[in-house]
Amino acid sequence: MVERFIIRARKIEKVYHIKEDTVHALDGVDIDVRQGQFVAITGQSGSGKSTLLHMLSGLDTPSDGQIMVAGHRLETLGAKELAYFRRYTIGFVFQSFYLIPSMSALENAALPGIFANIPRDERQEHAARLLTMLGLDDRFNHKPTELSGGQQQRVAIARSLFNNPPIIMGDEPTGALDSKTSQSIIGLLHMLSTKYRKTVVLVTHDPEIARTADRILQLKDGRIIADTLNLPETKSPEVSTESRINREVSNA
Repeated sequence: MVERFIIRARKIEKVYHIKEDTVHALDGVDIDVRQGQFVAITGQSGSGKSTLLHMLSGLDTPSDGQIMVAGHRLETLGAKELAYFRRYTIGFVFQSFYLIPSMSALENAALPGIFANIPRDERQEHAARLLTMLGLDDRFNHKPTELSGGQQQRVAIARSLFNNPPIIMGDEPTGALDSKTSQSIIGLLHMLSTKYRKTVVLVTHDPEIARTADRILQLKDGRIIADTLNLPETKSPEVSTESRINREVSNA
């Protein structure tokens, strides 16, 4: 069976006009991503990594070009349509966890259910299953300040999975974590890709993390200068996941 492309983009341009200068943050980028693929986007600061991620996730709109994600033509969508698209198609994981300090882990993970008008008991039950899947069944009532950095990122991942999106996008999700915790978080993302067919698109500056991906895109000056497939024999070993991760996301 031929796998379909869940992300297809053609000639993406993003131009900023700063006083008298014109800056091409993206300069004619083409990209195809298959469903279930784990893609790492690399490059120096200012190369366009985060800009590309924002284009593909609908957080920003291109100056020119076409972007098709999960059957949606992003450049044609209005603000409300883009909000709906992001809510149900993309799960976001960032370097800053963006957890609400006054809410417990359970309440933070259940937050998307409020915007989806899901009843409180139902959304908290769903969030509890996700947190349990991610090994946080003993942290439901802990506030963010009572959690380690890795635990906070797991809560953020649970929140990103709440609406069961087909795509997970991360912008330096391990940037604020130590190396051991980073490996654990990347292991979770790999599990989502390999076991549950989630497409993962990850911006990272860490070459070790990039080498665990199925594919590495390298950007420079707003252009893709290298597109490398990591064959199984050349990939770095995938980091292990914890034994508690034994529940299927689709049933969570």
